[in-house]
Amino acid sequence: MTIGRIHSFETFGSVDGPGVRFVVFVQGCRMRCAYCHNPDTWRVHAGEEIEAEAVLRKALRYRTYWGTKGGITVSGGEPLLQIEFVTELFRLAKAQGVNTTLDTSGAPFSRDPEWLAKFDDLMSVTDLVMLDIKHIDTEAHRHLTGFGNENILDCARHLSDIGKAMWIRHVLVPEWTDDDAALERLAAFIRTLKTVDRVEVLPYHGFAEPKWELLRIPCRTKGLPSPTRERIANAERILGARVTDLTKKSS
Repeated sequence: MTIGRIHSFETFGSVDGPGVRFVVFVQGCRMRCAYCHNPDTWRVHAGEEIEAEAVLRKALRYRTYWGTKGGITVSGGEPLLQIEFVTELFRLAKAQGVNTTLDTSGAPFSRDPEWLAKFDDLMSVTDLVMLDIKHIDTEAHRHLTGFGNENILDCARHLSDIGKAMWIRHVLVPEWTDDDAALERLAAFIRTLKTVDRVEVLPYHGFAEPKWELLRIPCRTKGLPSPTRERIANAERILGARVTDLTKKSS
């Protein structure tokens, strides 16, 4: 019996992997991204405790809507902080023939042999990893999130080395993550990876600002506008990406 701490569910996710997805938002994240749209998931010990089997039963109620491409996505929060739970959920899902997608920042990734063994066990039951690379420059990443990006980039390299399919996601935030030189460096890094099926540009929106106010957390991006169409098109051109509108997310 494996128990996870769950923040919420989305039953008809349309921007969380292939097809229609049942999205599990887990609780807990150590990064403090300035533009986070789910700051209410940060607290590690909050959320509802639910068994993996119960989560799968809940998800399977919506299976008829998934078609041939849809399935289950675990997002957050940071799913890798609950790696045993996600592994068990995905193992049960694969036994039912369900597509599994992991939406992660990659921040907890480690080459520690014990942790890496757990990660590779999870990858054995994961069909797709959506990896959010927030900034290619480690100091800019630290300013943005509170942490450097070295292990996140190492996570991408490892996924490439083991042949795991990836979608790379990049949130485009004016004044923070849309510098042309940084985008060019990110594009160059992505080209070194062998298993990237898609790159997505996610335009920043301020729709989560009320959550920050409710939680009484100072929001460093308060009042920041969304990127212009020109800047979105520019990022898309540099990264060879498509645009995904995160305003469709319900959590």
